[in-house]
Amino acid sequence: MAFYQDPPRLSNAYLADPLLRELVARALPGALQDIEPELTHLGELSAGRLFAQQAAERHLEPRVEHWDAWGRRVDRIEVTPLWREAAALAARHGLVAAAYERRHGPASRVYQLALVHVLEPSLDVYACPLAMTDGAARALLDGGNAALVERALPRLTSRDPDRMWTSGQWMTERTGGSDVSLTETVARRDGDGWRLFGTKWFSSATTAEMALALARPEGAPAGSRGLALFYLETREADGTTNAVFVNRLKDKLGTRKLPTAELTLDGARAVPVAGLSGGVRAIAPMLTVTRTWNAIAAVAGMQRALALARDFARRRTAFGAPLAQKPLHADTLAGLEAEREGAALLAFRAAALLGATEAGAASPPEQLALRALTPLAKLTTGKQAVAIASEALECFGGAGYVEDTGLPRLLRDAQVLPVWEGTTNVLALDVLRALAGEGVPEALTAEIVGHLEAARDPALRPAVEAGRAALEHARTWLGAAAGPALEAGARRFSLTLGRTLELALLVSHAQWCLDHGRGPRAAAAARRLARHGVDLVVEEPGAEELALLTGPAADGGAG
Repeated sequence: MAFYQDPPRLSNAYLADPLLRELVARALPGALQDIEPELTHLGELSAGRLFAQQAAERHLEPRVEHWDAWGRRVDRIEVTPLWREAAALAARHGLVAAAYERRHGPASRVYQLALVHVLEPSLDVYACPLAMTDGAARALLDGGNAALVERALPRLTSRDPDRMWTSGQWMTERTGGSDVSLTETVARRDGDGWRLFGTKWFSSATTAEMALALARPEGAPAGSRGLALFYLETREADGTTNAVFVNRLKDKLGTRKLPTAELTLDGARAVPVAGLSGGVRAIAPMLTVTRTWNAIAAVAGMQRALALARDFARRRTAFGAPLAQKPLHADTLAGLEAEREGAALLAFRAAALLGATEAGAASPPEQLALRALTPLAKLTTGKQAVAIASEALECFGGAGYVEDTGLPRLLRDAQVLPVWEGTTNVLALDVLRALAGEGVPEALTAEIVGHLEAARDPALRPAVEAGRAALEHARTWLGAAAGPALEAGARRFSLTLGRTLELALLVSHAQWCLDHGRGPRAAAAARRLARHGVDLVVEEPGAEELALLTGPAADGGAG
C-alpha cells in the first residue's frame, strides 16, 4: 500500500489558542459572555471554511482592467472572491467599527484586535486595507475637520457591507517612503478647491473609496515641513475615476492577494485635512494605528504557522515515532511558542494602551510610554514573525518548500511585516526620538519594572532577573552613547527594549495565570524566553570596522 501523508489541520482559531483566551479574559472579564460566542464563531470560520477557501484560491490574484469595452479609461481592480467575502465579514463584525463604538470602554481595542487576530490569517492580508481605514478614521478625528469627519467617519466605521468604505494611505513615492521630505506630488489651487498631481509609487489599499495623501501645496517650502495632508475620494459620484490612474499592480514577493499599485494623480480633487502645512504631524495618528495593526497581524501569523506545525508534528512519523515525541523537534516548537507568546503580549499591550488613551482612561505615564511602545511593538514582532515563519516551514521538511501545500505563503507574507509602516531601522530611530521626549524614558522604565514586579512565584525569579539586567544595560548604553555610535546601535537597543518588554509582560501574565488557575504554561514560556536572551546591546563597532565591512573592501576592492 502506498503511503500518503495526512496534511495539517486547524482547530478553532480562538478555542485552540489559550493565550488569546487568557488575554481576553484579563482585559474584558465582565464581557466574556457577550464576546466569546462571537470569537468562537469566527474561530471556527477561520479554521474551517475560510481556510479551505484560501487554499482553493491559491492561484487567484487581483488584476486591473484599464479600459472598458468602448475604450473609456476605467482602471478597475478585480479582487479575489475571498477578498470580497472578507470585506463583508469585516463590516458585519465591526473590525474597524468596534474601536469607535467603544462598547467595551478602554478595552475596545483589545476586543477589536482579538477579532482581527482570529480572522486575519485566513483573509489573505485583508487586514491591510482595514488598518488603513482604522488609521484614516483616527487621523480625521484628530485633525478636527468637522466636514470631513461628518462625510467619511460614518462610512469608515459602518457595519453595513454596502455602506462601509475603506481608505488608502498614500505617502510612498519614487523618492522614498519613510523619508517623505522629497515628496514630488503637488497640490494646486483650482477655484475654491485643490487638485493633486504626482505619482504614488506603492499604494496598498488601492481599491479603497478614499485616501489620505501627502502633497506639497504650490509655493510651500521644501522638505517635510512644507507638506500637507489631503483627503480625496477615488471616484466621482457617477463612478468615474477622480483622476486617479493605476499605472500597474506591483509584482511582489508576498501579500499577492493584496492589490498594491503604482498610481498617477492627474488633477485629483482633494481637500486639506488640517491646513496647508504639518502634513507629517497630521498623518502621525494614522501611523500609530497601522503600526499596532501590523504587530497584531504579525502575532496572528505566528500563531497560524505554529498551529499548523504542531498539528503536523502529531501526524508525521519519522524514525519510528511522531515528530511531536522527538525531543529535539518538541524543543524547537517550545522555543518558537515562547517567542510567540512574548510577541502577542507586547502587541496586545500596545493595543490596550492605545484603547485606553483614546478613551481618556490612560494615566499620564501610560500615555508617555505608548509613544515608545508602539514602534517597539511593531519592529520587534515584525522581526519575530519572519523568523518564526521560516522555522515553522522547516518543521515540515520539503513540504514546507512546496507551493501547493500553501505553506510557503506564510513566510512570503510575513516578510512584509518588518518593511511596511516603517522598516526596523526607521522605527529604531523613532524609538530614539520618542525617548528624547520629556518623561518618556521614565514612563517606559516604569512600564517594564511594573510588570516585572508583579511576579511573586519563585519559579519566575530567573526571568525577572534577566529582564532587570537587560533593562539596566539598555539604560546605561543610552546614557553613554552619542553621535554615530547612538545611531549605529539603535536597532540592537530597540530590539533589547522590545524583547525586555515581552519578557516583563510574559512574567506578569504568568503570575496572573497562576493566580487564576490557568496553569503554568505561561511561566514556562517566560523561563524559555529568558533563556533565549533578550539583551542584544553590544559594544558598538568603530568607524574603521564599519568601513571595512561595508565599503569597497567588502566588495573585493582594494580598500
